[in-house]
Amino acid sequence: MKLALIGASGFIGSALLNEALARGHAVTALVTRPERLSPQQRLTPVKADVRDPAGLVAQLRGHEAVISAFSGHAQPDVLGYYERGVEAILTAIKAAGVPRLLMVGGAGALEVAPGIQLLDTPEFPAEYRATAEGARRALAMLRAEPELDWTMLAPSALIAPGERTGDFRLGEDRLLVDANGDSHVSVEDYAVAMIDELERPAHSRRRFTVGY
Repeated sequence: MKLALIGASGFIGSALLNEALARGHAVTALVTRPERLSPQQRLTPVKADVRDPAGLVAQLRGHEAVISAFSGHAQPDVLGYYERGVEAILTAIKAAGVPRLLMVGGAGALEVAPGIQLLDTPEFPAEYRATAEGARRALAMLRAEPELDWTMLAPSALIAPGERTGDFRLGEDRLLVDANGDSHVSVEDYAVAMIDELERPAHSRRRFTVGY
């Protein structure tokens, strides 16, 4: 599949890139610093900026799907940058005629009890609040989107480097926890779940989550 991956050099984006290439997909990696990506077969690094909608349209045109690992966590105005970026990405995908979007979500918008999201609990870490709120607003934008075939994959509360086991659970709107009450997933297994969804769509116009 010819895939455009936005944010391919980030923490989650790098894992998605590795998984997609390992499965034989041709990936256009849209990043701010393409020189950071090592040359690989079927990889085309491209310098991109979500603040340049016209340029983004041209870069996305001709792809079969887009995966967005975009976030604003490295910016001074995390939430504002996140919202504007997601709006630009949605507009560009539709203008470019790409039929599918898969987006990295956040655990903060998952429920920990009926009607209570993780982001709204007192224990939620302050340093991640703006990024989590951005992901929650991105989900609202997707749910209001009348045309695009989108999917959002939310990680568990803790996503960290680990093993690619392929042994995980999928859920929908509720935070997944293990037998000890912990919510976690490796970034490698997160990537497996996302590329599985790319290859075998099962959550069209829906958010889902992955965890142990």
